[in-house]
Amino acid sequence: MQNTTHANCLRCGRTLRTAKSQAAGYGAKCAAKVRNAPVDTTDYKTHQITSARELIEDGAIIPLRSVIFITVSTDGTETYKTAPTGCTCPAGTKGSRCYHTLAAQMLLAA
Repeated sequence: MQNTTHANCLRCGRTLRTAKSQAAGYGAKCAAKVRNAPVDTTDYKTHQITSARELIEDGAIIPLRSVIFITVSTDGTETYKTAPTGCTCPAGTKGSRCYHTLAAQMLLAA
């Protein structure tokens, strides 16, 4: 997706010390909390769940406000405003569920 490094954890704000954490944007403990977040994924397809996890692991979803995030498209050429209930991506503007909203739900549940 994108080649950005982060100095601070996108979840808790602590300084990231390892290259792996800086690339992902999350420290080990926060990454585990996000991975294990209790989110209902029954209405999402398997590829959407995988894409949401990849979005988080790549650090391509960044908090903007309390429940609003900036997300990056799969090819890295576009950004969208995303919330747990909607997204400005093409699927989201049609009212469909997208992996961006699932990623937002996962981050907020952690």
